[in-house]
Amino acid sequence: MDWLACGAMAAAILITCVFIAGKHSAMHNTEVPAYAVQLFDDSYVHTMHIHIQDLNVFLSDAGEEEYVAADVEIDGEMVEQVGLRTKGNNSLRLTQEYGLSRFSLKLEFDHYTKGGNYQGLDKLSLDASFQDNSYMKTWLAYDMMHFLEVPAPLCSYVFVTINDKPWGLYLAVEEAEEAFARRNFGSDHGKLYKPDYRSLKDDNKDVALQYIDDEPESYPGIFEQAKIPVSDSDKMHVIEALKKLNAKEDLEEVIDTDEVIRYFAAHAMTLNWDSYAGYTGHNYLLYEEEGKLSILPWDYNLAFGTYALGMSNPIKDPNVLINYPIDTPCVGTIMRERPLYHHVMQVDACFQQYYAYLDKLVADYVENEQYLVEMERIREMIHPYIKEDPTAFCCVEDFEKAADTLQEVVRLRGMSIRGQLNGEYPSSLREQETNRSGVDASHVKLETLGDFEDLENAQNNSQKR
Repeated sequence: MDWLACGAMAAAILITCVFIAGKHSAMHNTEVPAYAVQLFDDSYVHTMHIHIQDLNVFLSDAGEEEYVAADVEIDGEMVEQVGLRTKGNNSLRLTQEYGLSRFSLKLEFDHYTKGGNYQGLDKLSLDASFQDNSYMKTWLAYDMMHFLEVPAPLCSYVFVTINDKPWGLYLAVEEAEEAFARRNFGSDHGKLYKPDYRSLKDDNKDVALQYIDDEPESYPGIFEQAKIPVSDSDKMHVIEALKKLNAKEDLEEVIDTDEVIRYFAAHAMTLNWDSYAGYTGHNYLLYEEEGKLSILPWDYNLAFGTYALGMSNPIKDPNVLINYPIDTPCVGTIMRERPLYHHVMQVDACFQQYYAYLDKLVADYVENEQYLVEMERIREMIHPYIKEDPTAFCCVEDFEKAADTLQEVVRLRGMSIRGQLNGEYPSSLREQETNRSGVDASHVKLETLGDFEDLENAQNNSQKR
């Protein structure tokens, strides 16, 4: 009877969540733009031909991340005078240090031409799959977000040439700017930010969404990263929301709790600590509308237990990572400094809702093998292009191993979360101190998903070519 009661409660919570989500969507007059159904149709691999004046100069100056003019042909449609630059932090630095040319890229269609766009899209990224031999980590993470109806970037695969030279298979990702906001929230959308730290030596309280004071200058990590022009009053809306969040006051008035909970439920599956839940505290989008904040996903190439950059003693034990507790998705000292998770989840109704969404994700996405069907579809589709990828960080055999490993990680993570939801496995770090039970993941080699050794192999292969 207790299990039936719990099931009924979970069902009631989910019904309430669906109602809230539907009501929220009805508030926005959204339309599906052309680029969403064409470029971001992920049922086939698209083509992109980039032409720039001096490729050698562009590559040698990659670390500067300066825009150059490019003509870009996407699936046969030409767009002239597009802003093109490299992107990344450690991925950019290490790619350059190893003498490789496979940089992730940004294309800004309105950089040189006012109002310039591609089928309504103002900006996109080309993800080079750095430390992702499966080519699928980012795609899979966003697919999980979309499954739980979290507003997330669209993405699809493209084979890129530069100055008529084959350059490789990339993941095209919708950048979070005006077009993204309009697609998700309508023409009357709010403000969008991509918080980021300036130095890891700083406390970065603003990026952690902690309230500091009432001065906008105290939040450079947020307001200097605005993706849409903002006014002083827009900034005060964010500050007032952070003030109430940190004081745990009127959370429903300043936080879109349903969306935030959906995000954290999907995020718990991804095992990504290069994020708000990790030491860096970045790699997320902050959306504000009418004084309410929500968090949206960004950048998952180091997800599924493969984040080690910036960590002095990174955890690499698959048993620890895959069984990471769902109640405490980061260590206590960090979690208490992440009020958007910590304070929201201290509300019992929100925590129960979080469990309900986790249950839905595990039951309908993992246990019924929806992830497996979709991953096999993508795997079969991109395999021929990986064979012809001249700048790849890995060989085809490594891609196959990584794809197998990623599927196993998702399966085991789903089993672990199911066990934690049912009370069979410990669901907090404190409980795990005395009880280490969980799924057996000792056979999983997470390094096959992408490791620094791949850069050395790619460097050797590049020199041979």
